[in-house]
Amino acid sequence: MPKKLSDYTFADWKRLRPLSQGLKTARYNRIDRRYRRQPAKIGDPAAVARMITGRRALFTVAYQDPQAIDLQIPLIRLFVPGALYIVVDNSPDDDRAAEIEKIAAAHGVPYLRAPENPWQKSSRSHGIVLNWIWHNIIRPGAPELFGLLDHDLFPTAPDDPFAPLATQDVYGYVRTTEPPSERWFLWAGFTMMRFAAVRDLPLDFGQDWFLGLDTGGGNWGPLYSKLDLAKLQQSRSRFVPYRDGLATYDGPFQWCGTWLHEVGQMGEPEIMRDKRRVVMELLAPHLEAAQNLPAR
Repeated sequence: MPKKLSDYTFADWKRLRPLSQGLKTARYNRIDRRYRRQPAKIGDPAAVARMITGRRALFTVAYQDPQAIDLQIPLIRLFVPGALYIVVDNSPDDDRAAEIEKIAAAHGVPYLRAPENPWQKSSRSHGIVLNWIWHNIIRPGAPELFGLLDHDLFPTAPDDPFAPLATQDVYGYVRTTEPPSERWFLWAGFTMMRFAAVRDLPLDFGQDWFLGLDTGGGNWGPLYSKLDLAKLQQSRSRFVPYRDGLATYDGPFQWCGTWLHEVGQMGEPEIMRDKRRVVMELLAPHLEAAQNLPAR
């Protein structure tokens, strides 16, 4: 959504920013509407929608990282056993997508490959797929509760991320604008919602950079602006360096309560490889425990 006209400065008006930003927003919305009408490359969204009706569903948007999905699936089953887990693949590479599809099949979880994405930048690419999921699966499927996860977010202890929804409509990791303002949003990598509370809202899981909001921030207007943040239970969050002797910014881990976010797209390639090694070490005992679960 564009800014209110009253939010623009005199310098903004001199540069015609209200007009240019309004035109860009209209273009983004047209692309989004066209994309959400596209069929899945692989899989049947209507069948998945029927599968989630009345249930608690977790959706992960996979992107170019088969190993992350192979780690996440058993950990969700171990620590969030009451949730139905679905993979929606946004990988542009056919070989990577084929690997992820095989992993999902081996674990027996639903898999869909999203339509070819018109965007290359990760935030906008992620957001348009989330909107496709909302319009093609979640909204027609009408789950009791639903959640959105990053593919490199791993539970490390028993946890019910839906539990706070017993007393509030949304839950997750809250982010704010920089510099801080009244506007806030739930990070799209850890967002939980009570479907009955949002089913009739024009949700937009995309970004809104004109308001300083990243992926998921498009929901500021229709949803978050109507909620009192001070009254909401939020996910605890902290960033730490993934190893000693390193600045947090150069190689961050994020902890959302007991969920470990690898933050896989930050850092040099050698840092990213070493982070995955450390992630594997941290998750190893949990993955071993997950091997003893009965097959579904």
